[in-house]
Amino acid sequence: MKTTQRYFFKKQEKLKSRKAISSLFAEGQQFTIFPIKVYWQSATTENVLQVGISVGSKHFKKAVDRNRIKRLIREAYRLQKNQLNEHLIHANKNLTFFVIYIGKDLPDYKEIYKKTGMVLNKLIALNHENH
Repeated sequence: MKTTQRYFFKKQEKLKSRKAISSLFAEGQQFTIFPIKVYWQSATTENVLQVGISVGSKHFKKAVDRNRIKRLIREAYRLQKNQLNEHLIHANKNLTFFVIYIGKDLPDYKEIYKKTGMVLNKLIALNHENH
């Protein structure tokens, strides 16, 4: 009997601490894979991986649109994060990163899924260099 792998995005994986977020923006590194901008840094938390997601209200005035984009990013992340998580566990590292959607148009899920995968692969590559 084959068991299928389950994907979760648990509460402890969410980056919510104001202190950690401000430290990330002040001291962390950044890169952009349009329409996603990522701030990241190695973490000292007990969690292997923590992520925050944001969409600016400058281009999306309606909260409904912002929430939809955040939901799409969370779902794409949840389905693709395992490779990054395994890499970090293997390298015995912790990582916090913050995803900001900087596009001007409402994206479709395919685009978000592809770009999120590219972001996660870049994070793996960046952490592999620092290893």
